Parts: sequence; structure tokens; C-alpha cells
Amino acid sequence: MKSHYLLPSAIYTSDTPAIISTLLGSCVAVCLWDPVTRAGGMSHYLLPLWNAEGLPSPKYGNVAIPKLIEKIQSYGAKKNNITAKIFGGGAVLQVADRRNRFLNVGARNIEIAFEILKKEGIWIQNYDVGGNTGRKIIMNTTDFKIRLKRIKKTNMQEA
Repeated sequence: MKSHYLLPSAIYTSDTPAIISTLLGSCVAVCLWDPVTRAGGMSHYLLPLWNAEGLPSPKYGNVAIPKLIEKIQSYGAKKNNITAKIFGGGAVLQVADRRNRFLNVGARNIEIAFEILKKEGIWIQNYDVGGNTGRKIIMNTTDFKIRLKRIKKTNMQEA
């Protein structure tokens, strides 16, 4: 079985059995799977919206999610069969004013995932988002099972 570690700003899809893993903080991973074709994939984006400057990049949720849907459909998946799972968006960065929504990138990343998937008519089967921890996720495209480990902050010491 293929194994792939997904870096930030990337998308990975497969129509054959694969294990996809990634680490998330304020970033969000959207995982998609079609039980009929057994095609699946994951996007890992850092920011919610592309500002239309430069080339569109999967660094942005509003670029990554539609591109992920398009790639799953290229394997013959039908949009009404595709299901989603969403992870990440933790408030892991220290900001001076946590009430300032603009500074809370994780919350904005979560919002864009739910918004786009709803607009596209894709059922969200499960999610684990927000909070103040990072996450490691491992997705199996054979059965859409995802293992999740929450990563707590630690105080680092200088050496």
C-alpha cells in the first residue's frame, strides 16, 4: 500500500489503497472519499482565502477544497457519493487578543471548509476541529478510517 506524508499547501489523491498522513495546527485538512470508486484524498491548507494575487495555490482553502473535489471526481467519483471529514483549525498560536476573529486563522480555516462543502452538497461525515491543540491524522483510503492524535503544547527550553 502506498504511503504519503502531506505537507502544508498540498493535495494528495488516490484511487488505489493509500495511507495519507499530516500534522495540523491552525491549518485544516479536508479528507474526501467516495465509497463506490474508493477514491480518496486530503488537502492541507494554511489560510482560508486566496486574495487573487499571484497564482491560485492549495495554500488557501477556497482553492484547495474545490481542487480536491475535482481530483476525486477525475477518478469517476460522483459528487453525491463523496463524503468528507474535517480536522484541525486549532488556536495554537499565541495572539495578543484572542477575541479578534481576524487573528484567529484556525477558526476562519474551519469556517471556509464547512461553507464550501455545504455549497458543493458534500456530506460532512465527521469532524474534529478547533480547540487549542495540534493534531496528527492518518487516513486510509481503503475504508476512510482516520486515526487521530491530539498534540498538546509543551514548554520548550533553550539549550
